Amino acid sequence: GIMTEIPQTPLSHINLKARQNNTPNAYIRDASTHPEIAPFLGQNVYYKVAADGFEIRAATQQEVDDWFEAIRPTDPQVPVRNLAIQNIRRLSQIQFEDSDAFGAKAANVAELRRILPGNAPNGFAVPFYFYDEFMKFNGFYVRAQAMMSEADFQNIPETREDRLKDFRDVIKDGILPQWMADALDNMHQSFPGGTTPRARSSTNNEDLEGFNGAGLYSSYTHNVDEGHFQKSAKQVWASLWNYRAYEEREFWRIDHFVAAMGILVHPNYADERANGVGVTTNIFDPNWAGHYINVQVGENLVTNPDADSIPEEYLIARLAGTTDEIQYIHFSNQVPEGETVLTRAQALDLKTKMNTLHNHFRTKYNPSNPNTWGMEIEFKITARGRLAIKQARPWVN
Repeated sequence: GIMTEIPQTPLSHINLKARQNNTPNAYIRDASTHPEIAPFLGQNVYYKVAADGFEIRAATQQEVDDWFEAIRPTDPQVPVRNLAIQNIRRLSQIQFEDSDAFGAKAANVAELRRILPGNAPNGFAVPFYFYDEFMKFNGFYVRAQAMMSEADFQNIPETREDRLKDFRDVIKDGILPQWMADALDNMHQSFPGGTTPRARSSTNNEDLEGFNGAGLYSSYTHNVDEGHFQKSAKQVWASLWNYRAYEEREFWRIDHFVAAMGILVHPNYADERANGVGVTTNIFDPNWAGHYINVQVGENLVTNPDADSIPEEYLIARLAGTTDEIQYIHFSNQVPEGETVLTRAQALDLKTKMNTLHNHFRTKYNPSNPNTWGMEIEFKITARGRLAIKQARPWVN
């Protein structure tokens, strides 16, 4: 279960994870000192969340074990990993079907660029092959196997977290084969001078139908004074071994040694006017076509909101007649009263783009229930006032 002392936006990473895993999740003011919660800190608890409150009591270890065993998959899961593609490719050269070599995030952004060329990032994707060769070149798979076989690693979460942190540090200090260093440098040098590329995680166990993996891995901006791009590449590769990511894979019985990290690389967005997350379906009533949006001003992220940040939240749908109607659920607390983060023109432009990508990806994913299916997107209004859609993945419904 999840308790937060900071309100979460409806489409934040925490809420998406809770929705995916059917996890009880609540914002509770001053939870750590709440009289109904404080007596149970550090203990196993039974925790239930309802619309009007929560229930909490002590729980036995047997209850905990039985619960996890009931919801955990019984069979190991082996993600698809294509190592046949051995070169960095421009997004213009990547298709939807190439997700098994570059990750769904990179492949879907390549599709976005194809259908919305002026509203999606342009850049490159580094394939899983690079990660796999780097790990083998440095003997890191053998090192990981030895680490995971330790009794304390298996049985003590705090030890496991510390050992994974140490392992990530080792990965960041790893040596690249010369051919790999040259390939990454050539890609980096192909960007215009002064560009700060964004190196984004793109694995074979996230952004999938039924499992979005939001927030498990890490992305980094490669600043102009950081030298060779390999620094950021190794940081992204190391994030495959984030504690939160390892725990999630372990619970779902996903093979850690078939899990693979690709890298999506494109110019970083800076000084954006707004950022948001949207779903290309009406999450309240799928019988009425519509789109659901959370958006906030500037760089106050909707996915990981600052304390006391309330985003603009609305549904845009054609509920009657031929005019699009914007139904505001909340207004942002970061703009003056009576104003909105997105203008009506921007909201309508976003709706048009969401219609396009919804219809395109529906033909790609071919969902069993197209009426309730949708795509979740992350978008920005750039410093120049342009809409940029930076990610698209299946909505976990």
